Formats: sequence, structure tokens, C-alpha cells
Amino acid sequence: ILTLQDMEETVMAAFAAGADSYCMKDIAKENLVRALQVTAEGVSWLDPAIAGKVLKQLKSTSPGRRDTVTIQAEEGDYAEMLEAYPLTKRELEVLELIVQGNSNQGIAEKLYVTVGTVKTHVRNILSKLCVDDRAQAAVRALRTGLVA
Repeated sequence: ILTLQDMEETVMAAFAAGADSYCMKDIAKENLVRALQVTAEGVSWLDPAIAGKVLKQLKSTSPGRRDTVTIQAEEGDYAEMLEAYPLTKRELEVLELIVQGNSNQGIAEKLYVTVGTVKTHVRNILSKLCVDDRAQAAVRALRTGLVA
């Protein structure tokens, strides 16, 4: 999504409808190019101006309400997967930074690793959490208490 709409409801509706990434029209050219690249690689991208609104909405959503984001695995399947393939300490750090709305580049800079290393961690996190994208990983992390 490339839009001027930054209202919480509009942002969440876009993700509920299947958007993979969300950018404001005033985004810097370099950031737009990066957003397109990571989206093409199958990784969601949130405009930093929007990330706070998404996190606010995710944190305020009651645990029983699932009308904004669909999570693919059943709870039992998820618990079994996480028990069989637990997140490493580094993966938990990366997940926390994803929940905070950081890009792969931002995570790499904060953890002093390469973007390639971050991508590997993100791929592992998505697999272990049985989700398709970063937004779903953030939802699952918040709902299950993996990240506060």
C-alpha cells in the first residue's frame, strides 16, 4: 500500500485485507525502494510513521479477537512447533525489534550484524512461529507473551 491514509483503522484494514507492506506517500525515495525490495523478498515492511499505530492497535486488541490478522496455525500446532523448535536468544532479540517496527537494516545496525544475518533470523522466526510475514510474527509474539 502506498497512501496518504495514516488512520489506525485504515492501516489495520489494509493488513487484514492482505497487504504485505504499508508506506506513506511522503516516504523517502531510498526507503520506498527498500520497501519494494523487501516486500518482493516476501518480508513485510512498515513505514516508521505507521509502525507505532500498528503496535498500539495490536497491543490493545483483546486476545480473543482475531478480526484484524489471521494466524495460520492452530494453537496446539503452534505450541508443538515452538516446543520442538524453540526460538534462540538472538531470534527473540530480532523478534522484539520486529515488534518495535524496525526494518532489517535497522535491526542489523542495532545488533551489529549484517542484513543477510538478520534475514536468516527473520526466516527462522517466521518458520518457527508458523506465520507468513513479519506482521503476523509481531501479532503472535504479542499475543503469546514472547515479547512484552
